[in-house]
Amino acid sequence: MVLTEAGFLINQEDWNETVAYALAEMNAITLTKAHWEIIYFIRDYYRKFNHLPNSRIFTKAIHNTLGKDKGNSRYLYRLFPDGPLKYACKIGGLPKPTSCI
Repeated sequence: MVLTEAGFLINQEDWNETVAYALAEMNAITLTKAHWEIIYFIRDYYRKFNHLPNSRIFTKAIHNTLGKDKGNSRYLYRLFPDGPLKYACKIGGLPKPTSCI
């Protein structure tokens, strides 16, 4: 597993659940079923649209797909306290979102 300086997977083809667990551990996140739902959501979004949304669109897309209980900032920040979009992408083996610093 080769990572960028920011900790994102360089080759997306290297991603699997074992890699995701390692990336989560490196970022002090213990993955639960709720995390996986968001990780697979963003992976599917990226596969469908071939780009990553900004944080607002990410939250709205989750709201539209998974419902208002999950598609809100409070819920997403409980799962990924340091940035839901950034860490869902990082653990999901996706590129760093352009909207993340």
